[in-house]
Amino acid sequence: MAYTESPKIPFWKLRCKHGRDKIFSTPEILWDSACGYFEWVEANPLMETKAFAFQGVVTQEQVPKMRAMTINGLCLYLSVGETTLLDYGKREDFSRVVELIKKTIYEQKFTGAAADLLNANIIARDLGLRDKTDVDHSSKDGSMSPAFDEDKYKAAQDKMKELD
Repeated sequence: MAYTESPKIPFWKLRCKHGRDKIFSTPEILWDSACGYFEWVEANPLMETKAFAFQGVVTQEQVPKMRAMTINGLCLYLSVGETTLLDYGKREDFSRVVELIKKTIYEQKFTGAAADLLNANIIARDLGLRDKTDVDHSSKDGSMSPAFDEDKYKAAQDKMKELD
């Protein structure tokens, strides 16, 4: 007999579960997975080829460089989308862990840039750290010229007369 023919149980109640399983069932599993990414970043630095000269002989050597942790890199490592990670952060039980992950990545980038191990300009932009200078390039009349100050003009003329 097909499940739709059962008079006692509607077919939609025959399902054993609804929706798909969560990728991370507990905050601890998410944290452990993020720690796996952090360890991978530390164990896999970027390699830079540098030339060295000693007694007239030039050799090229591979030099390890610090790899910056990123949210994007973490998501690739975990095989999840960034919105999925952010959605976990909205859940009450996961919010503390997601915040800790973000702070760990921020701290690694900030200290790496401060120690000149990472490009400070790129990291500052990524972290939203930049000096803001507001320069007003407009004038009241819209001409882009500074406003004429009669007192300053007369003072400058008087000074020039004194020099003559």
